[in-house]
Amino acid sequence: MELDKQNVLVVDDEPTNLKVLNNILNDTYKLTFAKSGEDALRLIKKDRPDLILLDVMMPGMTGYEVCETLKNDPLYKSIPIIFVTALNEREDEAKGLNLGAVDYIAKPVSPPVVKARVKTHLSLVDAEELKRTRLQVIQRLGRASEYKDNETGMHVMRMSHYSRIIALAYGYTEKEADNLFHAAPMHDIGKIGIPDSIMLKPGKLTEEEFEIMKKHPEIGAEILGESDSDLIELAKIVSMTHHEKWDGTGYPKKLKGTDIPRSGRIIALADVFDALTSVRPYKDAWSVEKAVEFIQEQKGKHFDPEMVDLFIQQLDKVIEIKQRWKD
Repeated sequence: MELDKQNVLVVDDEPTNLKVLNNILNDTYKLTFAKSGEDALRLIKKDRPDLILLDVMMPGMTGYEVCETLKNDPLYKSIPIIFVTALNEREDEAKGLNLGAVDYIAKPVSPPVVKARVKTHLSLVDAEELKRTRLQVIQRLGRASEYKDNETGMHVMRMSHYSRIIALAYGYTEKEADNLFHAAPMHDIGKIGIPDSIMLKPGKLTEEEFEIMKKHPEIGAEILGESDSDLIELAKIVSMTHHEKWDGTGYPKKLKGTDIPRSGRIIALADVFDALTSVRPYKDAWSVEKAVEFIQEQKGKHFDPEMVDLFIQQLDKVIEIKQRWKD
């Protein structure tokens, strides 16, 4: 069906060139045509394309100017642009790529080359959209768990930021730290499966109630299940291991030391610090000083000793996050 086809905008002032590209791509994609840069910008606002094939030398607004305009607009800068042009000097190609184009096809065009380049860059668009969708699902599931808890959305925001700070100090790359930041809100997703009588109890849990509460890491892992998404797999690990302790006295598997995944050790520290320094129905908020003293006491017991040291070294950044995301 036409509606299922990805939308490609073809921009060229020569009707012959538009016809050539139409013959090459019409069977596979929904095509829209513009004969000038000004027309292209109007069409883009009316019906956002998935990809743009853009001539460079046109009367009035050049392709370079169209590209620059789009890349400076937050609404449209993510649309991939492929220049299709008779200009074939290295300097011309470099200029187009520096402006933000993803590719450069020389005229006269080769049909197999056009098809391959368009397919490749639209596949990248699909991959980015899938990643965005998965992230949104994770964020929404994280919000769902908040409805079953006395904790607030600000707790999730703070501990996610704390986790990112610790991860970077521990040697994570920016990408790895960002993935942990996005996975962190899922650490308590398993609480969805815990009865309200326990989750919403204002006082201390009985021993029997606490045994039921201790099942939430495994419930969370079951909810997230098996996935080929690195982000969801990381969220599953975080859910399963954030209550493990360095000395092996945690739950649910009583993992010890470096048998606990790095992500679980980081989330454990971030989660406990924020819980200690936040108001709960059953306790007042601790001061940062008292919470840090407790964490130092638990160094090598509850927490990874190296991560405790790194956390304290980054305390200024932690306090800044705490102040920014107040309840």
